[in-house]
Amino acid sequence: MITASNIGLSYGTQVLFKEVNIKFTPGNCYGIIGANGAGKSTFLKILSGEIEPDTGEVIISTGQRMAVLRQDHFAFNNYSVLETVIMGYEELYAVMKERDEVYAKEDFTEADGLRAAELEGDFADMGGWEAEAQAAQMLDGLGISTDLQGKKMTEVEDNVKVRVLLAQALFGNPDILLLDEPTNHLDLESIHWLEEFLANFDNTVIVVSHDRHFLNSVCTHVADIDFGKIQLYVGNYDFWYLSSQLAAKQMKDDKKRREEKISELKEFIQRFSSNVAKAKQATSRKKLIDKLTIDDIKPSSRRFPYIAFKPLRDVGRNILEVRGLSKTVEGVKVLDNFDLVVNAGDKIAFVGPDHFAKTVLFEILCGNMEPDEGTFTWGVTTSLSYFPKNNASLFTEHLSITDWLRTYSVDKDDTYVRSFLGRLLFSGDEALKDCTVLSGGEKVRCVLARMMLQQANCLIFDEPTSHLDLESISALNDGLIEFTGVILFNSHDHQFVDTIANRIVEFTPGGTIDRMISFEDYFNDATIKALRDEKYATASHTVAL
Repeated sequence: MITASNIGLSYGTQVLFKEVNIKFTPGNCYGIIGANGAGKSTFLKILSGEIEPDTGEVIISTGQRMAVLRQDHFAFNNYSVLETVIMGYEELYAVMKERDEVYAKEDFTEADGLRAAELEGDFADMGGWEAEAQAAQMLDGLGISTDLQGKKMTEVEDNVKVRVLLAQALFGNPDILLLDEPTNHLDLESIHWLEEFLANFDNTVIVVSHDRHFLNSVCTHVADIDFGKIQLYVGNYDFWYLSSQLAAKQMKDDKKRREEKISELKEFIQRFSSNVAKAKQATSRKKLIDKLTIDDIKPSSRRFPYIAFKPLRDVGRNILEVRGLSKTVEGVKVLDNFDLVVNAGDKIAFVGPDHFAKTVLFEILCGNMEPDEGTFTWGVTTSLSYFPKNNASLFTEHLSITDWLRTYSVDKDDTYVRSFLGRLLFSGDEALKDCTVLSGGEKVRCVLARMMLQQANCLIFDEPTSHLDLESISALNDGLIEFTGVILFNSHDHQFVDTIANRIVEFTPGGTIDRMISFEDYFNDATIKALRDEKYATASHTVAL
């Protein structure tokens, strides 16, 4: 068990935490949520001891071992991949090294023999004989093949290093596990493996993630950081989000009697309880939810943006036809004879490990890049709005956010332009900020405001959830579900793709796969999986949706 008692932390005049008291118990997985800058990662660093709070203390039960997902990808460059994983269990690794050193002595003494016997006992008690096999199994589950496991960390790519450090944190059954964005750079198969691992993990897990599907799959509790406090809720992210929205709606509705509010909340709790997520934790999670009282559910004080794309006109019959599109970039053929016909109502998710190919396709379709071969034709009734992966070129002039957005608007009226910014949480003086000093998340919200203002009937998004907090991701997700036009998009967010797309196009080394199907069904369909395996059979890299 780990307890944060009276934690306080400030940076100058900014108060991150004040009198925070929270207890994390074994058998539960806690998702730490909060707006960007609320202090989620900082709180994990306080729990791990990396940062000392101004007030209070962190108390860990005697004899319990904590493991932390490390962020320094170069700290283990001189060690092999397999050895780096085992180093996650520091006590075991120390025994292994001393044991090897004792046996390597040329003048082996009787004292060395006694010490070796002690080390052998410790080694066996810690599961040393199974360590390499268990580490290899973890690496395999995270998509790191056997041929990479013996290599030095300097010899593997950064996306492999990230997975190795995750395996390091998970190794050796730690009592307390702290994970900061563990799904970054993982393919969907590896994320699924991690979800299953954590669902069957009996000890304490505390995780920060922007992946809602992941939080919903593994979390038994949500710890919400808001105004320097941390409020603990039973249930996963969706339960917290929906219940807090419901409570906020009821707080505003003064006409409803309290009894009606209680009835509605009770019905919501029961409905959620009966649809609790699968896996080993489901039973205990349902018991926890059953214990909820109405007073446990409170509205969030955070602001949620309003994102809605309303096309000026409907799309016609002909949307987009792509024939034989090819493009080579720096000697590498990124697109090879690519064909695509887009129909009215299509919401197409482009998946596959070659993310650059998707970006190049989008850039060509938007007119920012010329193909080497092939043609593409947009229907005469289509209007296009594009969300680029790299938006830096849009924010080079010293303009206020309001003046920046005005350049894209036919209606130059200040009230009209600022109404779109207000929906994306740029109100008052925030709308007068200089565009060149905006954060990544603020730039993304500006681009979304521009797309809302443009009122296009065909939207293209290249990884739109990057830099957004959970509230903005949820708002964008809802807005695209409701959108009546055509969407072409690429995203790493499982829930985002699954809830929006009705068609999947996957880039593989053996050509594209195109199916009118939801993402979850695509990922789990045995026939499609066999086809994917066949198309990847000649590839040397790991399959990653």
